[in-house]
Amino acid sequence: MMRIAVYCSSRDHLAPQYENAATALGQWIGSHGYTMVYGGVKSGLMHTVAQAAHESGGKLLGVVPARFAERTDPLVDRVINCHDLGDRKTIMMDNADLFVVLPGGLGTIDEWISTLSQLIVNDGDRRSIVVVNIDGIYDHQLAQLEATAHSVFARGKHIDMSIAVDNIEEMNVQLEKVSNDYEK
Repeated sequence: MMRIAVYCSSRDHLAPQYENAATALGQWIGSHGYTMVYGGVKSGLMHTVAQAAHESGGKLLGVVPARFAERTDPLVDRVINCHDLGDRKTIMMDNADLFVVLPGGLGTIDEWISTLSQLIVNDGDRRSIVVVNIDGIYDHQLAQLEATAHSVFARGKHIDMSIAVDNIEEMNVQLEKVSNDYEK
């Protein structure tokens, strides 16, 4: 059974296009019977995607730093308590077969780039990262990765492992492709 790490905003009251993407991702995860691995708190897009996954039949693995323990989402099927955000990233990476980056702030970007770096260092680790670039929220980060890939600093490594999509339909198509490859 595929485990999908979701990196996203914990901020509440976001615009409908962000909420809709989170809901669609959760529904996709749940409808396939997969497990969502996430930060485990009941707020923002984290809760939105978790609720949709839960209601659609998915399982939830929450990785919750001690600082956020009181905000643990009651929907979580299994909680892994950890020390801090660094521990959370490592645990989430170790427990995921696929990574999805929904819109978010600095923490989300950190999780994405840390995961990308780890996959590159672990030469041969071909797990995918799907970046849901609603409203071009990640255009600058994607451009920076592209520039770095063509610079002298890339040392021949592939840093183009992120699959960027601009809408829910493209997200679902890419998730199906990765899922089909995983099931083979």
